[in-house]
Order: sequence, then C-alpha cells, then structure tokens
Amino acid sequence: MILEALVANAAILLGVTLILWVIAVQIDDVSFIDSFWGFGMALMAFTSWMQVQRPGPLATLLMAMAVIWGLRLSLYLFLRWRREGEDTRYERMLRKDREKGNFALAALTKVFLGQALLLFMVCSPAQYGILEAASIEPISGLALTGLALWVVGMGFEVVGDWQLSRFKANPANKGKILDTGLWRYTRHPNYFGDCCVWWGIWIASTSGGWWVAALTVIGPLFLTFTLTRWSGKALLEAGMRKKHGDAFADYVAKTSGFLPLPPRKSR
Repeated sequence: MILEALVANAAILLGVTLILWVIAVQIDDVSFIDSFWGFGMALMAFTSWMQVQRPGPLATLLMAMAVIWGLRLSLYLFLRWRREGEDTRYERMLRKDREKGNFALAALTKVFLGQALLLFMVCSPAQYGILEAASIEPISGLALTGLALWVVGMGFEVVGDWQLSRFKANPANKGKILDTGLWRYTRHPNYFGDCCVWWGIWIASTSGGWWVAALTVIGPLFLTFTLTRWSGKALLEAGMRKKHGDAFADYVAKTSGFLPLPPRKSR
C-alpha cells in the first residue's frame, strides 16, 4: 500500500508541477515556485492522509503539522511575490537562457523538476509517517516531543516573517538591516524555524517505526543543509554583503548565523 500511495503522490506532484511550469512560461516568471514549496508539501501530506482508510491520531497529527506549516508559508511567499515581483535569484539563474530563447526548457529543468524532486524528498517524513502510522492510536511521548519542536519552529518562522514584513513596509527602513526582535538573536529566525518544524515532524513520524526514521532522515538533513549552506543563508547573505557592505559585516559580527544566541559585542 505504501509504495502505491507514494507513486500516486509523485504523479499528483508531477502533474501540478507541469501545470505551474506552463503558467510560468506564459507570464515569463518562475519566482512563484517558492510559494509552491510549502503548498506542495502540504499537498503530499494531505494526499497521503486521504489514501489511508482509517487514519489514527498520529497520522492525523502528522498531516495537520505539515498542512498548517505549508499553507501558512505558501500564502506568505505568494503575497510577497505579488508585492515584490520577480525574484532576482531566478532572474540571474535564467538570464542567459532567456537571452538565447531557451527560457521554457531551462525553467522546466533548472527550476520546476528539481524543486519537485527536492520537495518530495524533504516531505518524506510526513508521507511515510502518515502511511505507516495510519492505525496507531496513542500519541506517544516521542510524537509529543516532535510536536513541541514544531511549535517552537512555527513560532520563530511566523514571528520572524511578521517582523521582517513590518520592517520592509516602513519606508524609513529602506537601506537598513533588521537587527531587532528575533533578528537580534539570529540572522535567520525563519530558516531556524523551518528546520525545527521539519525535525519536529521527523521525530513525530518515528513513532511509526525505526525504518521510517532511517528512510526519511534525509528530508530534514537536506533541508538543514540547503538552508544553511546552499540556496538559503549562503545565497541570501552574499547579496546582503554586496548591498550593505560594512553595516552587514557589523551585523554578522554581532549576530548568530543560525542558532538563536545572545548578541555579541560590536566590533
């Protein structure tokens, strides 16, 4: 049953991804794919849950954790895209392909298919956990530990995004760096929250069995890697260094790069 359910999930994800690709080609902008990251994971969790005949409390908890997180993030990123327009990261990535007339193929291969594959992998704890824990009745202490970590992550992510949105909405802050609120303790409270959410989901999913933990740990591991070392923190901070220079260097000297810690003394 689990294999058939995962194949069905993959087919649904591929179909939705191709529809979104067609839309991106029509509007000449792929940036909205970021908002699909959360929605796609919520979709995979929900379709997994829908394929279970009698989902127990643990399966329902895992579905709810993924769906609540995913829909919130998706709406936030979609509204940001509508407000700010094309993301410069994707514009740079596809600039040469756009000039050569290869935008459609490049968007499919460099953005949409890759995102779908990574999305499916990162969401594996929710999918496997829901399908394997379908009939598990009691909510174990391990699942509650995962839920507690998820709550912490949601708090950091929601509050961090809210503080950043308010900061950007104030014209007086143009050209400045947000270094108050949660951003005083970590340069990326939203990324830290993201990792806590998916490590929490993974911990809760391990109530379904040790093999679930072993097969799906790649999800939160890769998410942590990409947010801290690849396309998240590293890419964002490279742009911040160019834009803010010494002001950003001083912020880096004072503020933890990921884990929330008391600020250090300025240089």
